[in-house]
Amino acid sequence: MSMSIIIPARNESQVILNTIKKIINKFKKLNYEIIVINDFSTDDTFNKVKRLKNPKVKIYNNINPGLGNAIRLGIKKVKKKYLTIFMSDSADDIQNLIEYYKLSLINSYDGIFGSRFIKGGVTKNYPKKKLFLNRVANYFIKILFMYNYNDFTNAFKCYKTKKIKRIPKLESESFNIFLELPLKFIILKNKMKIIPTQWKERKKGKTKFIIKELHSHYLKTLIDCFFYKLSIYK
Repeated sequence: MSMSIIIPARNESQVILNTIKKIINKFKKLNYEIIVINDFSTDDTFNKVKRLKNPKVKIYNNINPGLGNAIRLGIKKVKKKYLTIFMSDSADDIQNLIEYYKLSLINSYDGIFGSRFIKGGVTKNYPKKKLFLNRVANYFIKILFMYNYNDFTNAFKCYKTKKIKRIPKLESESFNIFLELPLKFIILKNKMKIIPTQWKERKKGKTKFIIKELHSHYLKTLIDCFFYKLSIYK
């Protein structure tokens, strides 16, 4: 079994090497690759990764700016059987990444979805306003799409590569890519395993997630995915 770990990075020179080195130390003899997509950084992110000169780590410059574009480019570049998206700030837990890998060995799941809000899940220092909006939005999405899951907007999920590449078109250009991906994956009736995951607020660098600038993107994605579902099952 094998896994591609996509890390989108924009101005993450303070944290990117620490994140990559933690993954390398944990995965050691496992079959994996790290795909870093440099999203038009203006700091030393690209050069720091490039200087690692590790054959397991590849870095590419994004073609069009935006997190969604970075993720799409990363998906095009992966070579392994499963792929996961791991944010450069290490907010998600490396041990959960190992759990994804171990579950992928079973090879009976098309996707492994983490949830921070089921038994065993953890969030640390989650901003209260963001947490409230997250819970309301995810509950609404759960009802709308009639799927028993409560962390759709969580970026940290694992997908079988050939299944994710069968999604006809991914359109999101920002953080809403993390809603579009799982919704379309679910709509196509892929088989998922849901496990608890741990998340903590970043300690270094600046978050790129700005609620007031992104709510309209999420709403558009939600509407588009709903009509995509109707077109599939009409």
